Amino acid sequence: MNSCFSRRILGAVCLFTLLILIDLGAGSQVYALDRSAYKQLKVFSEVLDIVDRNYVESVDSKKLIQGAINGLMKSLDPHSTFMTEEMYKELEVETKGSFGGIGIEITILKDVLTVVSPIEDTPAYLAGVKAGDQIIKIDGQSTKDITIMEAVTKLRGPKDTKVTITIMRENLPKPKDFTIARAIIQIKSIKARKIDDQFGYVRISSFQERTADDLKKALSELTGKSSSPLKGLILDMRNNPGGLLAQSVEVSDIFLKSGTIVSTKGRIKSVESKSVAKDDGNELTCPIVILVNEGTASAAEIVSGALQDNGRAIVLGTQTFGKGSVQTVIPLEEGAALKLTTAKYYTPKGRSIQAEGITPDITVKYIKPAGENGTEAESVRERDLKGHIKAIGEEEKKPTDQVKRVFDDASQDNQLKAAHDILKSWGVFQGSGKM
Repeated sequence: MNSCFSRRILGAVCLFTLLILIDLGAGSQVYALDRSAYKQLKVFSEVLDIVDRNYVESVDSKKLIQGAINGLMKSLDPHSTFMTEEMYKELEVETKGSFGGIGIEITILKDVLTVVSPIEDTPAYLAGVKAGDQIIKIDGQSTKDITIMEAVTKLRGPKDTKVTITIMRENLPKPKDFTIARAIIQIKSIKARKIDDQFGYVRISSFQERTADDLKKALSELTGKSSSPLKGLILDMRNNPGGLLAQSVEVSDIFLKSGTIVSTKGRIKSVESKSVAKDDGNELTCPIVILVNEGTASAAEIVSGALQDNGRAIVLGTQTFGKGSVQTVIPLEEGAALKLTTAKYYTPKGRSIQAEGITPDITVKYIKPAGENGTEAESVRERDLKGHIKAIGEEEKKPTDQVKRVFDDASQDNQLKAAHDILKSWGVFQGSGKM
């Protein structure tokens, strides 16, 4: 074995050791490798050496080691991943709410890169990409075994550059190519309007750096436009994939004067935390109905669970996604990073929603409007993802609801209409003992 490659192997073994002996900060516990793990690391170094000396063509040791690390992370759960320097930068860009891309939310479903939903008015949406579309190629290269972060890196890029995605769809006789020009995707996480001049409607599409501030501004405008206080608020978080944990806490605190918002628990003490609401004296006091569905995930589930458990809101819709795990981003050398699942979060009443989700107070399934065309895909929930962390006593279930939705129009949205009806008859509803 040549000395240069020996050093690379040693570096790889040290990195693998780091992944298992990882220290997340002061007070954290360090778990030592057992003897069998050291034996497997020796096997790993031997395999690298054999490949380097005997493979039919010369090999890139960095590529081999990164592939091995990706395999290690894939064996954990769908949300843990190794990020190269470029991928790490993309993750940081994502939380800003503005980036160059085509405008789709994606996941890996049954080992296939799948569109969860196109973002409205983006290039992908306008090109005709639909929820449930399977992306089998990007720029002619197969997406087999691709990771989410790798796919994101390929799909994003400078404005006006083009990318071709090859789509498989249930009602298409053969795969179809979509060549799409990238644009600057501005994800506005808050949209608000008045209903009947008495009720507020706020849609939170994701949780980014400015979501809480934008929500405060939207609520201020809603209350300022009315000659009398709002009689009720509809908080729409359907198909909200989540985002920043800190923002979900701030958003919850806008509506709560006291009480626990969320707690996190893991194997390492340093990742455990408990967030409690503060009384700022300006919390909105009107009745709230939260709209959720199978696309309501992560940070959106934290807000739903916090307001539900504290008796501050009624949750209406269908069972949520069930992503109840916390990912910690751990920087590594040379700009790379690990996004590692380190804890689970719990609602104020101690419920873990991992692979379960938030159960609505009132179940109202979405009814597709008459005359709406197009084939809809089956919904995707946490329990459908390969390798997900299982809920206690989890059994296999097949999703029955749909991904595509018509939002913001009560004439076409039966869930929104139901929420509006509840607020209009709040006094009667409150007398029933539900709140």
